[in-house]
Amino acid sequence: MSGIVSISIQRFFVIYLLLSIVLVIMKKSNIDQTRLLFVASMRMTVQLVIAGFILTYILKNPHPAFTIGYLVAMIAFAIHRVLSKNKELNLRFKIAIGASLSVSGIAVVLFFVIAIVNQNIFNPQYTIPLSGMIIGNAMTGVNLGTKTFREIVDSERSKIETLLNFGAKPQHILLPFVNQALETAILPTLNSMVGMGIVSLPGMMTGQILSGTLPTTAILYQIAIMIAICTVVCLSVFGSLYFGYQTLYNNRNQINYLL
Repeated sequence: MSGIVSISIQRFFVIYLLLSIVLVIMKKSNIDQTRLLFVASMRMTVQLVIAGFILTYILKNPHPAFTIGYLVAMIAFAIHRVLSKNKELNLRFKIAIGASLSVSGIAVVLFFVIAIVNQNIFNPQYTIPLSGMIIGNAMTGVNLGTKTFREIVDSERSKIETLLNFGAKPQHILLPFVNQALETAILPTLNSMVGMGIVSLPGMMTGQILSGTLPTTAILYQIAIMIAICTVVCLSVFGSLYFGYQTLYNNRNQINYLL
């Protein structure tokens, strides 16, 4: 199999013409998000270009400190993104989110790189891109799960107060909301797994095939990474919500909600 075909800068910029289709549809649909579309596309481009230069340097000059530093930066950014979208949460809930994202993300990355790929954890060629997929999906899952939990608690306040007045324990009231939010957060990953290989060829597999890797090898990597992603999403969301919801009530069975 031949190697991947390089894309010239001139041909690369042609892809931005597709955004004009998005703009036209948004205008006709009265969706006032033109600025967000522009900012998102430009920010994505700048961030990925910077990441490309950094990764090029790291891969040419591999060192454990670079790999660890990049991994720490990924986790820190993921935590920041989740917390910036959930500013109403109390400090202990935020700590639960940060700890769950960090521990579950690092644990799954270590297991995948060492046990599955059989590589040194400090090898940037494997650790950095695999960490990006695993931690990125964990971030999305925790964001969705936390958002869902907050919305449920907010919409069910009157019901919660009624149950408390009847003597129900806060944990018995809130735990079903945790379970519901966990289900909502993990469903996109499960649905993606159901349609994979028939409806879509996922990014990791496509990238490997384009680079000349045998499809059979790419398939094994893709199956493994999807199981790892499903696991890290479940772990990080469960940890964030299970330990987080317990910060919402005190010893007198009073619920402090999210503030």
